Amino acid sequence: MTIEDIKQLISKDEHRQLELKKTTGELKDGMHTACAFLNTDGGWLIIGIAPGSLKILGQEVTDNTQREIAQYLTGIEPAVDVKVEYVDAPDRPGCQVIAMYFNAFVWGHQPYTYDSRPYYKVESTTKLMPREMFEERIRANKPQYYAWERQKADRVAIGDLNEERVRGAIRLGVERGRMMASAMTEPFEKVLDKLQLLNDGMPNNAAAALFSTNIYEYPQFRLRMARFHGTDKNEFIDNQRAEGNFFDLLDAGMAFFFKHLSLSGKIVGFVREEHL
Repeated sequence: MTIEDIKQLISKDEHRQLELKKTTGELKDGMHTACAFLNTDGGWLIIGIAPGSLKILGQEVTDNTQREIAQYLTGIEPAVDVKVEYVDAPDRPGCQVIAMYFNAFVWGHQPYTYDSRPYYKVESTTKLMPREMFEERIRANKPQYYAWERQKADRVAIGDLNEERVRGAIRLGVERGRMMASAMTEPFEKVLDKLQLLNDGMPNNAAAALFSTNIYEYPQFRLRMARFHGTDKNEFIDNQRAEGNFFDLLDAGMAFFFKHLSLSGKIVGFVREEHL
């Protein structure tokens, strides 16, 4: 980078992707802006330029100056690899302009913070990022961790889970070779924890969906079933609704099928074959 590059960068004064500081005495505020650049469209932080007048001042750069810049950069998380450029200031011997470029945010990556606080750009202004925006970016970065089924269940306790259903699911897993036989005799809470159905000792939404007897906080835990007359939906001859966890709804649905499907059968050798 040359002084001509600097002049071209600052020709339009500060804007959404350019922040000017007189000296490294303003580094902390500059790091807030750097964090905002990383969370928005990227941009240049240039030290040694007077905002407004755009006068190229530069400053003396010592080993301590470079260490101070490096120390401030470590306050950005996750860590960033930033190339710091030092450009001699014209007509000011021994003074240099300091330039740093910060890349634009890529959706799906972890949002950046400085000193544990996230910043972003609103036009040319650096602001604290709203909590909703920060959490949305966190969820985009780790969708599997913040998925609905992994969130803590509302007003559902371990006592609301149907242990008989849980043990039955484990038995099926053991019979099909998908779980160790020792799971059959493990304590209830230990089993739930191994199945990732607990958050800090409390049921999550997956546990509620599969095994809860308390479904009042979950209006989606319902199943509508109908048997229609003919091939359209103008007239039905049976209509039922069921509420409950996944296994309750599965049983209700299968019972409704068996209620309406005819069962035929014939003897083949010594075995009766049945077909719905």
